[in-house]
Amino acid sequence: MRHWLLAGIIASSLGMGPVSAQLLLSANDNKMVLDNGAARTLRESPADTLTVIDLASGTPRIRAEIAVAASVVGPPVSVAITPDERLALVTGNQQRDPADPARLIAGNTMAVVDLTTSPPRVVATLPTGVAPAGVSINRAGTLALVANRAEGTVGVFRIAHGQVTAIGKVEIGPVSSEVSHVAFTPDGRRALVTRYGDHLVNVLQIEGERVVKLDRDITTGVRPYGLAITADGRYATVANIGRGSGDADTVSLIDLTREPYRIVDTVSVGQTPEGIQTGPDPRLVAVTVMNGSNKPAGSPFAGPGLVKLLRIDNGRLSVIAEAQVGTWSQGAAFSPDGRMLFVGNMVEKDISVLRVAEDGKLSEAGPRLRIGGGSVALRVADRPR
Repeated sequence: MRHWLLAGIIASSLGMGPVSAQLLLSANDNKMVLDNGAARTLRESPADTLTVIDLASGTPRIRAEIAVAASVVGPPVSVAITPDERLALVTGNQQRDPADPARLIAGNTMAVVDLTTSPPRVVATLPTGVAPAGVSINRAGTLALVANRAEGTVGVFRIAHGQVTAIGKVEIGPVSSEVSHVAFTPDGRRALVTRYGDHLVNVLQIEGERVVKLDRDITTGVRPYGLAITADGRYATVANIGRGSGDADTVSLIDLTREPYRIVDTVSVGQTPEGIQTGPDPRLVAVTVMNGSNKPAGSPFAGPGLVKLLRIDNGRLSVIAEAQVGTWSQGAAFSPDGRMLFVGNMVEKDISVLRVAEDGKLSEAGPRLRIGGGSVALRVADRPR
């Protein structure tokens, strides 16, 4: 309750108005907890939330926190924000079973949040495919794509005049392909789609609102999950989440400078790279690594949660820094100037705040941000450049 009051006070004192800040969004799940290495659904819990954080002053400040359905299941990119920071999209991969509140079933909706009001408010709840997961918005702010994880499709949504409208779906693969995330190239003409179930990445071609799957299957590591494309559009990075069996897992680098796109390098980063994100510096990639933080006490694979910073250099990946974060950590996001890195910690219900030095080293940049739920996805706006 204290966090709700604090968020309300901050929202009222600052006022939302037309958004001109630099915003960080965190989608937060209150339905699930980690109980000695096992994910468990609570029969009763507070509502899931969306936290709006203002980064404009250089010191992160919570602007508001509202009830929005979210889900820890799926890659930690289930929230997106338009380039003008007026709308947010939040997918609900799972929801409570109406017949049994202690059980979760596949969701089929996406919330549209107006960020310009005080406090922000949900203005629409749109139907999606089954189990919507990763969502992305193009830099023009006119199109959104949603990976429907239990349907094998990508949903296409028009964004215009403050409204979001479903306009079609693209067939990607069978349900067993478990389509997990989709990300636009900076020019908006292509998108890449991860297929967790059969270890592939597909390429989409985009012309206006027409989205077509191309005949190109890129073979990745085991279970590609999150995916992020560099600001200059030269590379895509894929987090291969693996089987969660204690083995070191990987991040792959896809060369987008020539066709057909192909993986040109893969590096080991440790157990279960959950979230991956690029920033304004096209050379840097952040990846959250569970490192066994989600394992039972006493497991030979247990360890502290980590975030690792990777550098891209002439088509090669290397790990250049790491920092300890929380438990069962999910999303990562750079500040718009690239000087700060944020990591959402599911168990602690907070966000780690790290400083990124010019040499890429990571250090604590301030106290963690306490939020009203377990952070399951982080995002800043992908602005035109």
